[in-house]
Amino acid sequence: MRSFYFDYNATTPIAEEVLAEFNRALRDSFGNAFSIHHQGQKAKQELEKARRQVCALLGCQSKEIVFGSGGTEADNHAIFGAVRGRERPHVVTSAIEHPAVLGAVAEIERRGGEVTVVPVSGAGMVDPDDVRRALRPNTALISVMHVNNEIGTVQPIQAIARIAREAGVLMHSDGVQAAGRIPVNVRELDVDFYSASAHKMRGPKGVGVLFVRKDADVGALMFGGRHESGRRAGTENTPGIVAMGKAAELAASSDRERIGGLRDLLEQGIVDRVPDVRVNGIGADRNPNTTNLCFDGIEGESLVIALDLRGFCVSSGSACSSGAVEPSHVLLALGLSKQDAKSSVRFSLGHENTSEQVDQLIAAVADATAHLRRLSPTYTAHA
Repeated sequence: MRSFYFDYNATTPIAEEVLAEFNRALRDSFGNAFSIHHQGQKAKQELEKARRQVCALLGCQSKEIVFGSGGTEADNHAIFGAVRGRERPHVVTSAIEHPAVLGAVAEIERRGGEVTVVPVSGAGMVDPDDVRRALRPNTALISVMHVNNEIGTVQPIQAIARIAREAGVLMHSDGVQAAGRIPVNVRELDVDFYSASAHKMRGPKGVGVLFVRKDADVGALMFGGRHESGRRAGTENTPGIVAMGKAAELAASSDRERIGGLRDLLEQGIVDRVPDVRVNGIGADRNPNTTNLCFDGIEGESLVIALDLRGFCVSSGSACSSGAVEPSHVLLALGLSKQDAKSSVRFSLGHENTSEQVDQLIAAVADATAHLRRLSPTYTAHA
């Protein structure tokens, strides 16, 4: 049975051009970039080329990029680096952040710091005024994601960064779901730190970047060497970094308008074909590849399994929270009941999806939903 992939927010299939670069670097650029012989310098040149490619995507300078193991490390590096040396630091974040951010700020709180989690609207948007009201004299950092991984809402990062700048507070944004999917320019966003990950933009897993504004002090998260200008110890993952550079280059010319059209086609097709469906985050500015739908009367995970059996890969929430007993914290923050949160499914599209696949997915959702509702003891069709 052929399978169609609609879970790009969890991870993306690696692009053929990226895989070719990865294999080439793995074979030919095996030197340590810290070695002074020709193999080491060859690897160094590869790293710097990739750094320039990532900078072209994010709109920054090469010396402002720190390569690491992925988005989670980048988030942690920014958050712990921003509060380093502060006595009882205060951090402001939002209720819909990725676990990489929420877990990090929870650890800061366990260590004696303070955290304020600002709410979001029913459409999943952070109000900059709520961020302003949350500031305290000891606030060290504001961390608000650029694009939400579950519902795709695009947050007003520029407005929040302006508040941070006026207050003399550092600003971080988790851009893992944004970089390569919507236009990103960290200069225009005016953030101090910005996280991105290769595997969300058709690159390999295990490599990501943290943008650190040239006059922002973040220190090191890992110790043991002077790699990455002293900000990240450890021999660089040259093949992965080279592959991320190529992925960033491809992402700069991505077909986001086509993907957005497919998302709209999918969303409207399901709403038209399936009764008692609601779009989570409707009315907000959303990433053009993401839709999150609540299906009355069924469990989201049951629909995910039913669609998988029909050859479609979708998700009931964040892959980093899969297996959790509790419903999505993002959907609860929107004001959904626990039952509605558990009845929601995320569809996220990417480069390989086609209109034919979307048409087939709409039909599969309609068929699977009708079957599950016939078995449901709680579903009653609305008049």
